[in-house]
Amino acid sequence: MIHTTAQAIKCFQLCCNLTSKYCSVDLVTVDGRTGNVVILAGKAINIEIEASGEWRFV
Repeated sequence: MIHTTAQAIKCFQLCCNLTSKYCSVDLVTVDGRTGNVVILAGKAINIEIEASGEWRFV
């Protein structure tokens, strides 16, 4: 599965924002079903990044 540049840039930006607020990033992975990048951070932060670079809390 090919991942987009928009996903990579948004993932980097979001991880930088989370860590600058002293929130640990526990896992960054790709959902094999959708191709979306998933970030698990802190105790309750779940973020999903679509191919277009749009992101949302899950």
